[in-house]
Amino acid sequence: MSNQKTLRITVTALMAALCYVAFTFLQIKIPTPVGYTSFHLGNTFCVLAALLLGGIPGGIAGAIGMGIGDILDPVYIMVAPKTLFLKFMIGLITGLVAHKILKIQLQKGKKLVGSVIASCAAGMGFNIIGEPLVSYLYYLILLGDSTKAADYLVAAKFITTGVNAILAVVIATVIYLAIYPRFQKNGTLNRLKPEK
Repeated sequence: MSNQKTLRITVTALMAALCYVAFTFLQIKIPTPVGYTSFHLGNTFCVLAALLLGGIPGGIAGAIGMGIGDILDPVYIMVAPKTLFLKFMIGLITGLVAHKILKIQLQKGKKLVGSVIASCAAGMGFNIIGEPLVSYLYYLILLGDSTKAADYLVAAKFITTGVNAILAVVIATVIYLAIYPRFQKNGTLNRLKPEK
């Protein structure tokens, strides 16, 4: 196995661990009349992984990290399959926009900042729409619970999903732009860059 591939696997595993820690320990659970919702920073490291590694590794890191977080949490264990799908898609979309459409690896200055923000916003924009929609379908079709499905469309869920999205875009952008010059200078970004 090449050094580049080993580095990419290692960083993907590190980002999955960061997704888990940020989701599990940097979380504020909020009880609502229709169940729990939460503010958390797990999505931040999912989009950061996609910026560094590309869509598929970023999605894998998010899905594994937050999926394990759901499996180990009695409040969220029933939604773990939904989390695996949604977090993978966040990473995939962020990476697609960042590396295939906006080509952040070729950007500099203000254009880099704008491209990073747009990439993060694309992934989290998907989540703002996908989270309630997929949750609705998950409960309605797979679990056969129409009441719980309808509950997922309440305002409290939209608010926490929106706040989580804004936090992820801001924090992931700040972290990426902070490490970008160092990683660019020492060649790490070239070794992490997504495969064609």
